[in-house]
Amino acid sequence: MRLHIIAFGKQKNHPSYELTQTYFNRLPFSGTIVELEGSRSSNSGGNSKEGEKVIKFLSLQAVKGYRLIVMDKSGIDTSSEQLAEIIKTWRNKAIPACYFAVGGANGHSEKLISSAHCCIRFGSATWPHLLFRAMLAEQLYRAEMILKNHPYHNSH
Repeated sequence: MRLHIIAFGKQKNHPSYELTQTYFNRLPFSGTIVELEGSRSSNSGGNSKEGEKVIKFLSLQAVKGYRLIVMDKSGIDTSSEQLAEIIKTWRNKAIPACYFAVGGANGHSEKLISSAHCCIRFGSATWPHLLFRAMLAEQLYRAEMILKNHPYHNSH
């Protein structure tokens, strides 16, 4: 199963870019980091526009039967082991791809959250958007290492 990250805005010139790419490129199954243009709006309407962009992007993918995980503060707090178990379960069901949507400044719309297969969070703290991408990439790599019983998970 290929693991993909969907996020808003460009990360390339940010110091976190190299870290994100380092972990993402270590994944045993290649995926993509998709950067969509975010809403410039500072009101709560921005998240519905971004949600529509995610839904449109996913509708254009040739992959059928994918899973969508929305990363949102309203989600269920999820450990590395629990994330690994989700990936393992879907991989065992021959799910071809999983997309992890990272929200913009206003979070995700209710429409996107309700259309997702799962809504999770990594704790209750608020993280900078670009740093969170690196954290998610590392957690995806960690989940893969847990599934392989690799010592990486226990040594960090």
